[in-house]
Amino acid sequence: MSQHDTGAQPERDYGRDWPQANRTRLCVGIDPHAGLLADWSLPDSAAGVRDFGLRVVEAAAGECGTVKPQAAFFERHGSRGMAALEDVLAAAHDAGLSTILDIKRGDIGSTMAGYAEAYMNPASPLHAHAVTLSPYLGFGSLEPAFECARTYGTGAFVLALTSNPDGASVQHARTSGGPSVAAEVIAGVRDVNAQLGAPRLGVVIGATTGTAARDLGIDLTAGDYPILAPGYGAQGGGVEDLHSVFGAAFADGRVIVNAGRTILSAGPAIPALQERIRETTRALTGADGLH
Repeated sequence: MSQHDTGAQPERDYGRDWPQANRTRLCVGIDPHAGLLADWSLPDSAAGVRDFGLRVVEAAAGECGTVKPQAAFFERHGSRGMAALEDVLAAAHDAGLSTILDIKRGDIGSTMAGYAEAYMNPASPLHAHAVTLSPYLGFGSLEPAFECARTYGTGAFVLALTSNPDGASVQHARTSGGPSVAAEVIAGVRDVNAQLGAPRLGVVIGATTGTAARDLGIDLTAGDYPILAPGYGAQGGGVEDLHSVFGAAFADGRVIVNAGRTILSAGPAIPALQERIRETTRALTGADGLH
């Protein structure tokens, strides 16, 4: 038994809760980069990113199930920026939203354990319902995060096939045993979920990755793990791409579609943000006859 494993069931289980949170299929990104802050007439400061994040939370509450703050845009403002992130996460939780904190952490040993406890332990003011993780120090190096998933019920999305072109040089590479790195990551996620007894782990696969999964022999319809799909909207991905890339996994509601600039460009007025969220939801849920 691990040092964290008490044998008790966690109070919150992301593996149980994410399907309901994904009822609209939409995850709204909270990405307060300098350009958007200027567009919203907000200062490029900790106060500005806090105001930005709280407005997005207010707009998203009741309109979608999930928000995804990008930690980097808060971190760049130092301790005050991190305090702003704490406030945004707390507001999202109070509003009943599921949170995915985009941190893309990946390290080894006690360092990875520190990251995992900081962002996955519900006792931490920076905790989220799920986080993003990078497996490129080896999938097994993420074990401390898997222990937190087991103990606290927190979710994690592991990078597998990302939407940036540079990712292919690593993710499409073949391991010594033959499968691609991406295929090994997805297999690892399925194995850990089997051990956890719930699909608390998911993968990140970009909406603009085209036929990459099929070309690498990856069947995305196999399994019940969630898929976080960035790249929709302003980054070039459309509903047709979601069907093409994910097939039945999208039709079955396993794909959590992240939209950032597509929605945030409608701000700063909250009613305009809400209307853009509704428009995006209609596009995602109406494309295959779901209402």
